[in-house]
Amino acid sequence: MKTIKLTGFTLAIALSIGLISCSDDDNDGNTTLPPIGGYNNAGEVGSADLLAYWPLDGNGTESISNTASSTTIGTTWSAGIKGQAAIMNGGYITYPQIAALTQTVNAFTISAWVNVKNNQTEVPGSGSVSTFFSMKSAIDDWQGNIMLYAETGQLRPVTPEGVANDSIKVKAGWNTVTNGSQIYENALHLEPWMVEENLVTPGKHVAGPNVIGGTWAQLVFTWEGATHKFIIYSNGAKISNPAFEVRGDNSTLVMDATSTPMIGAFGNVATTADTWNKPLTGGVDEIRIWKKALSQADINSLYELEKAGR
Repeated sequence: MKTIKLTGFTLAIALSIGLISCSDDDNDGNTTLPPIGGYNNAGEVGSADLLAYWPLDGNGTESISNTASSTTIGTTWSAGIKGQAAIMNGGYITYPQIAALTQTVNAFTISAWVNVKNNQTEVPGSGSVSTFFSMKSAIDDWQGNIMLYAETGQLRPVTPEGVANDSIKVKAGWNTVTNGSQIYENALHLEPWMVEENLVTPGKHVAGPNVIGGTWAQLVFTWEGATHKFIIYSNGAKISNPAFEVRGDNSTLVMDATSTPMIGAFGNVATTADTWNKPLTGGVDEIRIWKKALSQADINSLYELEKAGR
């Protein structure tokens, strides 16, 4: 039988290796990661002004108020951008009132990760609108207090966007008790009249084609009452047409006290027989709403953190 003789020096090395190995195992590989934009995780971005957050990690509960869904239709839970996501096949989720979302604010931001495709058709009743989030309101059953959605059925192969690159037209806006409504969208390409205006004022119009169809992408919409400015971002980059960003003269957004959140549809889908819009077919994940307009730097940090699963 062979014997192994360990000297004091050899034993010290062996114990040192063992301690290092145990330390790594006990950590499960979760070493401290460097901050992104000064933040360790997405929850720190604008945390003091965060009104609502839907992780959609296996259920539809809004985590800040701990509000569970009222109705869940056509929805399953599968891998998303961060943990699980809501995967909808003609589906939507409704909620009762959430007090934080029935107040007066002078700015807001809404963000969500989405995964949808362009239909490339526009047949009446085909559901060419993909709705990610809306606030059902007594003011208007489809045009809720806050909206984030996309026109996914109006493009054609002959357009610059076409089938191959699957660029998505993002639409967002608000509708309030006293201030009326505003809807804003990105310009997928420069129309001839935009080109002409750019000859007079260079850079007046900027296209934001955001080729995100069929893959997970982060969409963010900000509104700031003091500047009357709407901005849309895709994957941390601004896609707004600057010529259209300043709209209206509203400095406060008075919510309808009856507002209730919906994910995957406008209010009329759940409450009326309207057929022009259908529930969402696609994925949605990580929905957040703040009572401030996040800066582009913070939005980029949020994108990088959520993309990294943080």
